Amino acid sequence: MASIFLIGPMGSGKSTVGKALANKLGYDFYDSDREIEHRCGVDIPTIFDYEGEVGFRDREARMIDELTGRKKCVLATGGGAILREANRVCLRERGHVVLLSVDIKEQLRRVGQDTRRPLLHTEDPEAKLRALMEERAPIYQALAHVEISTDARRMHHVVTRILKHLKSNQIITSPTDQAS
Repeated sequence: MASIFLIGPMGSGKSTVGKALANKLGYDFYDSDREIEHRCGVDIPTIFDYEGEVGFRDREARMIDELTGRKKCVLATGGGAILREANRVCLRERGHVVLLSVDIKEQLRRVGQDTRRPLLHTEDPEAKLRALMEERAPIYQALAHVEISTDARRMHHVVTRILKHLKSNQIITSPTDQAS
């Protein structure tokens, strides 16, 4: 049974959906950003302050390599994890990749005022989100096995759609079989 890797922009619900999906499958859940913070003992904005985005992305690549090597897990990646080819190879070759997509207006509503998002420390967060999506959308779509929209949908509905996809593609047999 394959591990499930959630990719997508910030605010698409990767952590929230990932926790619920892991619970349904009986898998372990990991959030690459939270794992980095736990290991460093500081939050992501502090890492950006001291090491810049490149330093953070180096840490992220090591974490993605480690976490994608685990069996029966659901991994929520950071929005920019897909920028490095090495990360894309780990994700694509070691599990099933699910893209959670969200429209810019909903994304802005969810994360626009979040001070823990260093890339949004700008005069125009909406313009920044649009620029990030312009750069990243083709990469997300090329990497994903399936895309599921989280726009105006309850987390339970998103999890159900992912489970249906996993079952119909024989990635899992049924959610209750996974805990054994």
